[in-house]
Amino acid sequence: MEFELLYMIQKLHTPFLDEVMKGITFLGESGWFWILVAALLFCQKRTRKIGLAVALSLAVGLLLGNIILKPLIARQRPCWLDGSIPLLIASPRDFSFPSGHTLASFEGAVSIFLYRRDWGLWALALAVLIAFSRLYLFVHFPTDVLAGAVLGTAIALGVHRLLKRTEKRRKNQEEVRT
Repeated sequence: MEFELLYMIQKLHTPFLDEVMKGITFLGESGWFWILVAALLFCQKRTRKIGLAVALSLAVGLLLGNIILKPLIARQRPCWLDGSIPLLIASPRDFSFPSGHTLASFEGAVSIFLYRRDWGLWALALAVLIAFSRLYLFVHFPTDVLAGAVLGTAIALGVHRLLKRTEKRRKNQEEVRT
């Protein structure tokens, strides 16, 4: 069933869209775009909390998704199983589940959304495009992308909750001192 969906998506290919999707997927490569966003947000006092939330979410996602889950589940990629679809990018060397591009993108986008909905909507749109690009480029199954989105969202929500509790605890301790 997943291959059927991937084959349907392959019918969308055009030279223009191929270039667009390669560019979009590049933004999710190794999380570099989201790391840059976290650093830029962290550098300004008024957005420091957002930057911290993005950075912590990315760190948790790297550990849970890429270091623990990918080797543990060891799911083959669709491009490894069906070589008849020409790849537009280099074949990834790591396992498929969950999609690391999608995981990092949803961690970053949801973290931003939880603090700034206006920016977060744009970030979420980009995260969805990055996730779709992984299917378009035939390097992930739909459930890899879905798992990356769900796990990334859950991690961002968990980090947000942890930061809120920590901030509340710090404020309570300051009130006790005064």
